[in-house]
Amino acid sequence: MKCDVISLEAKKVGDIELDDAVFGVAVRKDILSRTVNWQLAKRRAGTAKTKERGEVSGGGAKPFRQKGTGRARQGTSRSPLHRGGGTTFGPRVRDHSHDLPKKVRRLALKTALSAKQAEGKLVILDAASLTEAKTRTLAKHVAKLGWTSALVIDGAEVDVNFARAASNIAGIDVLPSQGANVYDILRRDTLVLTKDGVAKLVERLS
Repeated sequence: MKCDVISLEAKKVGDIELDDAVFGVAVRKDILSRTVNWQLAKRRAGTAKTKERGEVSGGGAKPFRQKGTGRARQGTSRSPLHRGGGTTFGPRVRDHSHDLPKKVRRLALKTALSAKQAEGKLVILDAASLTEAKTRTLAKHVAKLGWTSALVIDGAEVDVNFARAASNIAGIDVLPSQGANVYDILRRDTLVLTKDGVAKLVERLS
């Protein structure tokens, strides 16, 4: 499929042929969901922890005598039945990450790219570069292009001036092609690929 190539000045400067095997895949919401859950699970710290009865300090002596008080027998004040005692079935330090086959991850990335193409929210940019790292300059281009929530994916490396200028604009993210992932693509409304970015993604996913 053919797609227009524009410049930062919002002018058409040519066109590009997009690979149907990467940008024309049927949208699978189940695959996208699995991959997003996998990505977010890897980010979880898993450091929530409560003390169990064996970790609470004190409780060495019997709280009160076994018989004659009219109360239920107790052997330790560390019991979950007592105030200040251990927690029953509380959270433990754990790793929340799980495995996801590489084939599924590759398909999910193709699906995310294809979904943006199908929605008409894929923009091909000639080059994402600036002569100076000026946020004001880039903000004018972004406003002219109408990007309020966009992810810009460049080639193997991101232009330093462009990345620095974009870092001060809310709703604009910049990634190299190697960092392209399903979650970041879906969380932004518009996906912007440079011509180098398209070439690297096709090379990566073919």
